[in-house]
Amino acid sequence: MKEAKNPPSELILLGAGPGDPELITVKAWRILQKATVILYDNLANTALLDLAPPGCEKIYVGKSPYAAKGEACLQQTIHELIREKACKGGTIIRLKGGDPFIFGRGFEEILFARQLGMTITYVPGITSMQAAGLSDIPLTHRNVSESVWMITGTKKDGSLSGDLQLAMRSAATVVIYMGMKKLEEIAGLYRQQGLGDLPAAIIQHASLPHQKMARGKVGRLPELAKEQSLTNPAIIIIGEVVNATDYRQSPLYLERREGSPVACTLSPCISGPQTADPWPTRAVI
Repeated sequence: MKEAKNPPSELILLGAGPGDPELITVKAWRILQKATVILYDNLANTALLDLAPPGCEKIYVGKSPYAAKGEACLQQTIHELIREKACKGGTIIRLKGGDPFIFGRGFEEILFARQLGMTITYVPGITSMQAAGLSDIPLTHRNVSESVWMITGTKKDGSLSGDLQLAMRSAATVVIYMGMKKLEEIAGLYRQQGLGDLPAAIIQHASLPHQKMARGKVGRLPELAKEQSLTNPAIIIIGEVVNATDYRQSPLYLERREGSPVACTLSPCISGPQTADPWPTRAVI
C-alpha cells in the first residue's frame, strides 16, 4: 500500500511594498487573487488582503516591536504555520512589508520551505527607503552622493550594526532600518567623529497619507524624533541628499558656477533683464 502524499503546495514570498497598497507590482496584484492562505505581517497594508479570493485564510504573523502587546509572532511559529498549511496544499503567500529579502528574514523562510519540498516563488517589493523620494529626498544625487549604505539598526543580538562606523567614513547616503531605539547611540557616534552637523531625516510611514517626517542634524536625532512624535516603523536617512532640495546643490547649478557647458538651458518665464542667478530662490532647509 502506497503512502498518501500531501497535495501540491507552493510558497510565494511576496513584497508588499512601503505601505501604499498601489505600490505593489502587477505580478503581486495578480498572485494575491489566487491565494489559498496569506500569512501577513504588520508592515503589509491590510488593504491588499481585499484582493484575495473568497475563502482565502488570512493569518496575522506580525513581530515585535510592530505587533500589539501579546500578538507578536516568533519566526519559528511562522515556519510551523508554513508546514501546517503546506500539508493541506494550495498557494501559501507570505506577504511581507517592503522587500522580503531586505532585513525581512525572507530567505530563512525560503530555505525552510525547500526542506519541505514546496514549490517556491519570490516576488520583489519596493523597500521603504525608496519611498524617501516622496519626501524630496533622493538616495543618490549627482555631485552629492554616489552610493548608498543600507544598514540595520538592530542585529540579532539587539546591537547596532558595526558597519555604520565604516559608512561614516564615506560621503555615501546612509539609510538605517529598525534604528528608532538606537537614536542616542547613532547621534553619539556621529558627534564623536565630528560629523554631528550632517543633514539627517527620519521618515515614518513614508508612502502613506499619515506620513510624518523630521529633518535636521544627525547629532540631534533623538530631539528630532521627540519633537515630531516619531516612532516605529521609520527609516533614518543621513547625508547631504537630505538637503538636496536646496537649489545650490543642483548639478546644473554647480556646472553653471564652474563655467562648464550643460546639455540644456533652463530659463525662467519672465520678461526683462535676467539676474546673474537664473534659479528661483529657495529657503535652505
